[in-house]
Amino acid sequence: MTTDFIIGHYNYWVIIVLMMLGLYVVMSRGNLIKKIVGLNIFQTSVFLLYITIGKVTGGTAPIIWEGREDVVYSNPLPHVLILTAIVVGVATTAVGLAITVRVREAYGTIEEDEILAQDHEAEVTEGASA
Repeated sequence: MTTDFIIGHYNYWVIIVLMMLGLYVVMSRGNLIKKIVGLNIFQTSVFLLYITIGKVTGGTAPIIWEGREDVVYSNPLPHVLILTAIVVGVATTAVGLAITVRVREAYGTIEEDEILAQDHEAEVTEGASA
């Protein structure tokens, strides 16, 4: 029973692994590019979740036929939402990478610890001169 449950829901296990992997990368890495990649992995797991939920076994496109009442329909809304989310995700990734380029130009690094250290150093210098 337990192994049948695990094997029967393998897609959910893949989603969980991807989600935790993306969350781990975002939280554990200080490199801004790696954080963006982690967010993309996390976002992909959410896409897979919605696509999995939208699939109905034996379902067909929601086209109503006269004289057929025994038809099981699939809901197309999750797939439409995912298409929109993919476009938004690509745009968000592009903005994140553009901001990372600007941060690199301003600080000379994309490591979060080094950026925070430079900001702290600048605050201390500014406070001492005032």
